[in-house]
Order: sequence, then C-alpha cells, then structure tokens
Amino acid sequence: MKRIACMMALAVAIASSVALAAEKLSLPKGYQKWAKSGEKVVTDKNSLFYGIHYIYVDARTMKAYQAGGPYPEGSRFVVEYFNIREEGGKPVKGKKNMIVLMKKDKKQQETGGWLYAGFNGDGTPSAVDPVKNCYECHLKEAKDRGFIISRYAQFR
Repeated sequence: MKRIACMMALAVAIASSVALAAEKLSLPKGYQKWAKSGEKVVTDKNSLFYGIHYIYVDARTMKAYQAGGPYPEGSRFVVEYFNIREEGGKPVKGKKNMIVLMKKDKKQQETGGWLYAGFNGDGTPSAVDPVKNCYECHLKEAKDRGFIISRYAQFR
C-alpha cells in the first residue's frame, strides 16, 4: 500500500512539475520573424488540429528539421492556430485562437525531452495540459521522428 501511495505521489509530482514548467514559459520574442510554413488547413471539426495553422521554426532548429532530427537542446517550434470562416465557399483564416510552443529541454524526460506549452490567441497562458494534450499525441504520432509531427517537406 505504501508503495502504491509513493508511486501515485511521484506521478502527481511529475505532472505538476511539467505543468509548472509550462506555466513559466512565455512565447519567444520575435518568433513571427522565424522561418514560417505555408498555410495548412484542417477542416475536420473532430480533429485537434481543426483550423488554419502556421509553423514557425527558429534558425538553430531549421537544420535539424530539414534533416529530420536529431534536435539540439533549446530547439523551438511555435504553431499558431486560427479559426476557419467561410468566404465565397472557401475556408479562410479567422481569429487566432491558440498558439503552442515546443522546446527541446533534456530535463523533461517524462515528455520525451520536450517542454510543451499552450497559449491563448492573445499570447496569455492557456489551460492546455502539456502531457494529455501535447505529449501523448506526439508520442503516438512521431516517437520515431524525435516527437516532431510535421515534416520539413510539409513545411513549404
């Protein structure tokens, strides 16, 4: 029984440390001047990625991204998500609704060595759970690619 209680306490401590680390993060200044992907439109309303989004990659990370990894410590990706609105029967970019940051941080072993953080459209921290909403999907979709879901070929 003590062992189970200790394991549960450890799991809570790990989850709390990931959440606290994400709360302390802020969006990198000037990220919108980084290399920017083309527009990606996801019209499936059941998809976590529903909307129009753009990926920003800092210069230090770009070489590793082009090569498909591995990613050096401090590598950063920022993704901006926008609502979709219809204009002339076509999906067009609406209001920015979410921004996510993924930063390589070897201290974050419980999330594959990456720190995840979510922000509202105005850049304030959001209630995104970095483990459930980010890491679990990256683990499922891209464990063999350094946890990066997108590929450079899709970037352009």
